[in-house]
Amino acid sequence: MRIDGAVALVTGGASGLGLATAGRLSAAGARVVLVDRITQDEWPHDEVPAGAILVSGDVAEESQIAQAFEIASGLGSLRAVVHCAGQGGGVRPLLSAEGEPDPDAVTHFESVVRTNLVGSFLVLRLAAIHMAHNEDIEGERGVCVLTSSIAAFEGQVGQIPYAASKAGIVGMTLVAARDLANHRIRVCTIAPGLFDTAMLAKLPADARARMEAAVPHPRRLGYADEFAQLALAIIENPMLNGETIRLDAANRLPSGI
Repeated sequence: MRIDGAVALVTGGASGLGLATAGRLSAAGARVVLVDRITQDEWPHDEVPAGAILVSGDVAEESQIAQAFEIASGLGSLRAVVHCAGQGGGVRPLLSAEGEPDPDAVTHFESVVRTNLVGSFLVLRLAAIHMAHNEDIEGERGVCVLTSSIAAFEGQVGQIPYAASKAGIVGMTLVAARDLANHRIRVCTIAPGLFDTAMLAKLPADARARMEAAVPHPRRLGYADEFAQLALAIIENPMLNGETIRLDAANRLPSGI
């Protein structure tokens, strides 16, 4: 699908994968709307693409993300959505080493699933609503790219909420693509491995070094722009549909962190 002249919406657009994707889409000629759960003063104004529209909103809150979609559609035909927003789950085993349960386990599980899985469904649903009546250009009306994680396939100890939420996104992908096929809307998911983002930047240097050493090739953390390259390729290639693509340099997570 040609993105030049179209409108694209990117969630999690203030940093990392989302910000890099916004840059790629803007360079390809799209009018970009960025959404993130921060105030207007917190946006990295010197890093966002020129002309980008910045919207403060939480993807887990339907009214807030719906407003962002209304803003995007008001600029023209919304043809691409890349959903990067999400939250990590930390390391929260069901039981401690002494066999004691986590008293906040259910609340934590619901919070992570609400943001990562329900938030993805809300974005997907709104993308479909806003794309369905676009003009059919070369057999397409729009593309929605979701973000999962390789933890969906190899979740580690203490990651039940995070792994479950990301596995749910993988489970939605093919079904959503089939659901929306008659409307000429494609759906794909990227499952990134270990990327050099703000989430991993919080880890101690020795932990990051161990992670890098475990990646087969290239033996390093992924760059946000490498995610952005794939997101743009999915948008531009009409045969990519209903697929979850691992972007992990052949990495497979061990059971423990």
